[in-house]
Amino acid sequence: MYDMAAFLQTDSDKCLYEQIYEHIREEIKGGKLRYGERLPSTRTLADSLQVSRNTVDFAYEQLLSEGYIEARERRGYFVCKLDRHLPESPAFVESIRDVQREEEKKYAYDFYPNGLDMSVFPFGVWKRINKNILTDSNTELFSLGDPQGDYDLRETIVRYLHASRGVNCTPDQVVVGAGNDYLLLLLEKLLGRHIRVAMENPSYKRAYRIFNSFAYHVETVKMDQNGMRADDLKTKDVSLAYVMPSHQYPTGITMPIGRRMELLKWAEGDDNRYLIEDDYDSEFRYKGKPIPSLQGVDKHGKVIYIGTFSKAIAPAIRISFMVLPPALLEKYKKDCGFYASTVSRIDQRILNEFIKDGYFERYLNKTRKLYREKHDLMLQKLKPFQKKFQISGEESGLHMVLTCKDKKITEEELVQRAAEADVKVYPMSAAYLTCVEKKDAVILLGYGGLTLPEIEEGISRLENAWGM
Repeated sequence: MYDMAAFLQTDSDKCLYEQIYEHIREEIKGGKLRYGERLPSTRTLADSLQVSRNTVDFAYEQLLSEGYIEARERRGYFVCKLDRHLPESPAFVESIRDVQREEEKKYAYDFYPNGLDMSVFPFGVWKRINKNILTDSNTELFSLGDPQGDYDLRETIVRYLHASRGVNCTPDQVVVGAGNDYLLLLLEKLLGRHIRVAMENPSYKRAYRIFNSFAYHVETVKMDQNGMRADDLKTKDVSLAYVMPSHQYPTGITMPIGRRMELLKWAEGDDNRYLIEDDYDSEFRYKGKPIPSLQGVDKHGKVIYIGTFSKAIAPAIRISFMVLPPALLEKYKKDCGFYASTVSRIDQRILNEFIKDGYFERYLNKTRKLYREKHDLMLQKLKPFQKKFQISGEESGLHMVLTCKDKKITEEELVQRAAEADVKVYPMSAAYLTCVEKKDAVILLGYGGLTLPEIEEGISRLENAWGM
């Protein structure tokens, strides 16, 4: 049996099933795995690599579909006979990569879904706060701080969350970390390895990759117009569900209160069940009042709330926070309290003063106004598209979703036509976690990082490219 235990790189930018697929494919093409040679079973390889069986299944399924391997009934998987000049399969590699910028080509108009506008950021204020902190002989800032983050910042975060999101917690429940990646890694220490977690499909692929690196078994749950379906979740053998109820990425769905209560009821059905609420961009909502957080209506300590300042302030801030329910907080203090904080105390102090002195609220008001102008212009310019596309996701966030009504048109065609007009758009398929049946052609259009003239010209080019 072929031994593949040494090749996997958990710190690679590539997701685990992509690494497995590419490694086996190259071994076959290079002749190191020969015709008729037997591969490990999916269970054996998953155990060997310490990944979920679902991860190996997905890699094997793609190898099967491309003809690199064959499945023989009750015997396993075997290498197929290949032409040595078999071409690469870039389509698969592209389809499973996360939505990201193409570094090799710069487009005149890039509708990147996660783009931000930093033109109104108060650099002078940030610089002044930084200078004042460093000149006030704050020697304590150079000593090792609280592992959970400085208390003053955690207290400020609690007040902000309660006022803006309805989150109910104490500073003691808050853990500050350098980005959501670190917080999810910390959760793995609290919850343990080999946890079974449910995610919507499509979803935030970076979280999916992180869960896979923990050897978590990820189950995808069906969605409808209200988000994750509770009835389908109940059929899954999982103890953790990852959701974005305020603004699901990438669909833009806002989960109504009824569905939220269904998910909470599911979590309450077992002491070991929890919901992870990723509230990554709830500050930007354009219709109605802000939706209260899932954590705010949780009465039994079943929600792990995660938020970040990367969207609301700037990506480089890299300060996120997690609110732990009481049971997990007790476990954190017992098992993980020795982990040092990953955020500089100077950065924590700057952020604390930026929020406490009212600069954050004023900055948010400016960015909301700016993004609202872009949002409204996008909707206006997209009116001619309504004959051929269904437009959704416009109530909040920084991107919109266009679903093509013509079933014969593919995402690849739409992306290619846009590229020929020097416009970069993003296919929904790149956010799918596992192979799915053929779906409608769906395109994500982000507007946060574009100026008003760029939005106008970019949409005009798409109108011509797509024959509106």
